[in-house]
Amino acid sequence: MGELTLRRRVEPAIGAEVFEVKLGEEFLMSSLFTVAEEELSRLGLAALAAERGSLDVVVGGLGLGYTVVTALADARVRSMTVVDALPAVIDWHERRLLPVSGLLVDDPRTRLVHADFFALMRAAPDAGGVLPVPLDAILLDVDHSPTFTLDPSHADLYTVAGLRRLAAHLRPGGVFALWSDDPPDPGFLDTLRSVFARVEGHTVAFDNPLTGGRSRNGVYVAVLAG
Repeated sequence: MGELTLRRRVEPAIGAEVFEVKLGEEFLMSSLFTVAEEELSRLGLAALAAERGSLDVVVGGLGLGYTVVTALADARVRSMTVVDALPAVIDWHERRLLPVSGLLVDDPRTRLVHADFFALMRAAPDAGGVLPVPLDAILLDVDHSPTFTLDPSHADLYTVAGLRRLAAHLRPGGVFALWSDDPPDPGFLDTLRSVFARVEGHTVAFDNPLTGGRSRNGVYVAVLAG
């Protein structure tokens, strides 16, 4: 998909150290903007029934690690499997190069897996034994949005057929939550409603120190009938 780069610099606008990831010429993520990644975990796990305990969670896309460490803060999480297609990203965390690396790699619940998340979702739930079966929550933060994917091979996940394959990995009442660079799209909300019993689109607003204004991301939360 292109050359992957991890960069550490000081942002003059705020005088703080910043970690950034680029894929080719595209900026993928920055430690300046982690609110929506954290909300992906909070909103996703909050949608599970309150009495549900001992959660088995999969995160698609390791990135800077904020989605993972936020989910690990939920005491109900029993196992955390993190799937990333880019071995360099896993290596960065295993070498503790990022601010939250130690929190996730030292947690005994965490397992980092080098694999194609999208291929795993296409496969039968018990194929290969890579993921726990079944799952309570799938949290995904890889593509820019359901319509702006990093790789064309990802696009089939965001169809009714692709979401049904993903839903087969979940327990009844399980949750699929998805980060998007854009606020929730009505069309994709309708697609989710074709598969899941309860669907919500959340707009997450946060301060942007580079523009001096506010930026907005989206988080989709979909709950399987149960």
